[in-house]
Amino acid sequence: MTNKNNMNFFLRPWQLSDAENLAKYANNPNVAKFLTNGFPHPYTIENAKSFIEMVSQHQPTQIFAIVVNDQAVGSIGLHPQSDIMEKNIELGYFLGEPFWGNGIITEAIKQMVNYGFENFDVVRIYARPYGTNIGSQKALEKAGFQLEAHIKGNIFKNGEFLDELIYAVRK
Repeated sequence: MTNKNNMNFFLRPWQLSDAENLAKYANNPNVAKFLTNGFPHPYTIENAKSFIEMVSQHQPTQIFAIVVNDQAVGSIGLHPQSDIMEKNIELGYFLGEPFWGNGIITEAIKQMVNYGFENFDVVRIYARPYGTNIGSQKALEKAGFQLEAHIKGNIFKNGEFLDELIYAVRK
């Protein structure tokens, strides 16, 4: 797939050989600041190997590597919900900072929405970017997501309260 800046990328399952690149692009405070505290920072090669081993067990695949020039430079995945939220699936992603602003995430989100509705019994795919993550908000909007909620001061990250936004797309 080619996007606006002619940067080719594709999605594929993670491979253990991706661990070095995963650690390289994930170990960045500008990436970590937009993710949950479950995303380690600093991000080590051991974190990368553990992550790849964990996600490789999902059937069907839920989390994919974003690949540019044969390098895994980010991740995008679907996180099934349970109980009363079982017909919903959460979308999460990150992209290495050198690749920001090229339209990659917008296109990857579109691919994951199609994949999610085809492979999971869900009617809604949602994402929860922080109010400070303008790039993610724009990518979701360009991919057809609608803002459903804006919750003020709901997230406590790095010692400060941030707004939580909930974007969704329905089948």
